[in-house]
This record gives sequence, C-alpha cells and structure tokens, in this order.
Amino acid sequence: MSYTSYTSYTRDPVPVSPVLSLAPVTLPTPGRAVDLQLRVSAPMSGADLPIVLLSHGHGPSNFLSSLHGYGPPRDFLAARGFVVLQPTHLDSAALGLREADDPEAPLYWRSRATDMSFVLDHLDDLEEALPSLRGRVDRSRVAVVGHSMGGFTASMLLGARGVDPTDGSPLDLTEPRVTAGVVMSAPGRGGDSLSEYAKEHYPILSGTDFSLMRTPTLVVAGAEDVSRHLNVRGPEWYTDPYALSPGRKALLQLFGAGHALGGVSGYDAAEATDENPELADAALWLTWAFLRTELGLDEHAWDFASKALTTVPTPLGRIETR
Repeated sequence: MSYTSYTSYTRDPVPVSPVLSLAPVTLPTPGRAVDLQLRVSAPMSGADLPIVLLSHGHGPSNFLSSLHGYGPPRDFLAARGFVVLQPTHLDSAALGLREADDPEAPLYWRSRATDMSFVLDHLDDLEEALPSLRGRVDRSRVAVVGHSMGGFTASMLLGARGVDPTDGSPLDLTEPRVTAGVVMSAPGRGGDSLSEYAKEHYPILSGTDFSLMRTPTLVVAGAEDVSRHLNVRGPEWYTDPYALSPGRKALLQLFGAGHALGGVSGYDAAEATDENPELADAALWLTWAFLRTELGLDEHAWDFASKALTTVPTPLGRIETR
C-alpha cells in the first residue's frame, strides 16, 4: 500500500516532518540490573505531539532488540507527528543478561512493563535531554506499540493478565496512562496452545489471559506466522489478542507475512525471512491511522487507511473490527 494509494482516500496529503532522534538517553534506575537507556525521536515541528512507547522484541539479533533497532516504526511514526520513546529492555541481547541468575530471565517480562511506566514517570527528564521538545508533548495522549515479545509487553500494559511463574500469583501490569495500543505478532493465549518448548523455556506465556484487555487495540498478525517453537495452533494463535479480548478492537492480518510482518523490526534485517516492504508499509500505515483515530486526532484516519488496504486490486490483508 503505497503513499499514493493511501492518500487517494484522503482530502490532503499526510504531512511528513524531518525527525530529531537522540540516543542514548540514560535514566538512573535504582534496583534495575543496569540503568534504563532509551532513544527519543520526534518531529522537528508541531505541537501537542502524542506519545508512543515502542517495545522491541526478544529476537536473536544483538541490536535490533534494543534502542538501535525498530527503525521502520520509529521513523514512520515520528515523521508523522508522534514522540516515540524506545527503551532497551533487559532481555536485549546487547546487554548480555539473558543467562543471568534472575527469576525473570531470559524474557524479563515484568521489567519490560515497568520500564514503560518508569519512562512515563520521567517525561520531564526526557524533555530536558531534548530541549526542542519542551512544551510540545501532549502527555494526555499515550499509546504503546510492540512487536513479538514487545507485543506481549504492550498487551500487559493494555490490560491483559498473566500468572507470575515464580510464585503463581496473578499478574496485573496495566498502565492506565496508556489509552490505545498496537500489538504486532504478539503471543496468544497460554495453556494448551503452547508448544512444549515454550512451556519449559517461557513459562510466563502459560497464563496469558486477554479477557480484561479492554483498552482499544489494533492486533497485527501475519497470515503465514507459524512459529512452531512457541505454539501448536499456527497463525491463528496470533489473532487471540483480538478474538479473546473485550471492547473496541481491530485485527489486521497480512497475507503472506510471517513473524516479521514484512520487516518491521529493522531495515534489511536478516531475521526477517518474510521481508516485503509493501507488507511492512501496510502495517505501519494502519498502525499510524489506528492511533490517530483512537487518540482523538483524526476520526477518519482509520476508515481511510483500512479502505485503502482492502480495495486495492490485490488486497494485502484482511481487516476485522468490533
């Protein structure tokens, strides 16, 4: 879905701004294995800019799963009016902590969510680090976007529940300041949907429950995302955050896309075995449009973008809404 095909359904072209990006910004984080580092990216112009928390995946690469990766969604959203805050979670291979003697390793599921809340608690520090942002951020409009394990993190912030595998206690990491979200290639429900490998190595996934995830959410899934090492159901598993949650939701399933959704985790990334710029572009356009509408910035953006996706001569995917 090219820029032209999208804008054919709009009244005016979508404005694109040059982007300022600063990294690393370090926030002292007592009690964390290392201080939290993040990248701050924002358009050079504009006011009342909404916030997107961008959560990277677990992934095998050293730096895609860090503040240095996920250039496609970061650059796309920042150029089109969002302040993108992109932390390096403790499970990043770049930090070398996956094998640490920590009950949360290797995924650091709780720390991932608390990273995001910590970032929101320190917006003043981020504006101090990037002075051109002062007075331009709309702190009442906050969304989260996450891919793969980042999608799990986003789901938790949006209201999904889990079970702490260390003691069996209920896990609620909902962040009320987040009022919309996009989960990309996010793990589905636990229980008998998981592979034996996932049950053994990633027990946090066993208790995933979407029945209380009421926050408006777009779920993006690849129609060819099999991921046998994680689940026994195939691509349908990745639609669970849509099918099993209440409230206002949308599902985008991209035809021909695997786990990387055409390459959202990085430019020319070797781990994107399904690399397809057109599919990745579609995921980014629909993400932008969904957030614009759900954050109250443009009531027509989602309708325009979803129509563009499904009415081109060869549709790139299918959309469901409720």
